[in-house]
Amino acid sequence: MGFIMIGERINGMFKDIGEAVAKFDPKPIQDWAIKQTEKGAHYLDVNVGPTAEDRVKSMRWMCEVIQEVCDTPLCLDSTNYDAIEAGLEVCKKPALINSCPAERPKIERVFPMAKKYGAGIVALTMDKSGIPKSADMRVAFAMELVAAADEFGLSPEDLFIDPLILPCNVAQDHAPEVLETLRQIKNLSDPPPRTTLGLSNVSQNTLDRPLINRIYCVMAIVAGLDSAIMDVDDDALVDAIATADMLLNRAIYCDSYAKVFRQR
Repeated sequence: MGFIMIGERINGMFKDIGEAVAKFDPKPIQDWAIKQTEKGAHYLDVNVGPTAEDRVKSMRWMCEVIQEVCDTPLCLDSTNYDAIEAGLEVCKKPALINSCPAERPKIERVFPMAKKYGAGIVALTMDKSGIPKSADMRVAFAMELVAAADEFGLSPEDLFIDPLILPCNVAQDHAPEVLETLRQIKNLSDPPPRTTLGLSNVSQNTLDRPLINRIYCVMAIVAGLDSAIMDVDDDALVDAIATADMLLNRAIYCDSYAKVFRQR
């Protein structure tokens, strides 16, 4: 399929979305759903944010109002798995569950739910002790997640393993470890799991966020990144991804290859 773009913008952490969720105002949410779809998003991340009074009710409502204006599949983003299941119940297309760490109680809640609803899983290379620094530890968690997929009757391809990039201004030494993790994840199974990143995290609180996001994304694609939760409204970033896809021979060259990439 080529690189998968997951639009990050329908998230209650953003002021306009947070206010929309609080007021049950569909317009900002629907506007961003349409805009990100027009920009080429393959999934829309949906996060009610930290201030929603009832996350279950809010997630279901958000999924319903988004699907009134577009049919882009959804990536349901919450630490509240009851809220995610409420969203899955109304999703018209197979969704992604964002997210599940390598913690047994959470695996036992999320993986059967993914099987029931035909959903994929954004699976995190961490446990309750936090995010490890080394690629070896990240890969060890990825192995646990792949084994769990087999246990619960899921394909490795149902997993989008996230090695968890941290901001480069406070954890610069993690950036190459994440790239090495991406390389090794592709050797864990046949077929291999897919991979993703919360791309904007790498540039959090830096001066030139778009440039850092763009360069790191291309580096990660070469290392094995299949998708990213990202700003699909950043045209230069999307152009860079389209070009990387083409140069890696995943898309046939034509003069309008960037336009074709957005229309997949």
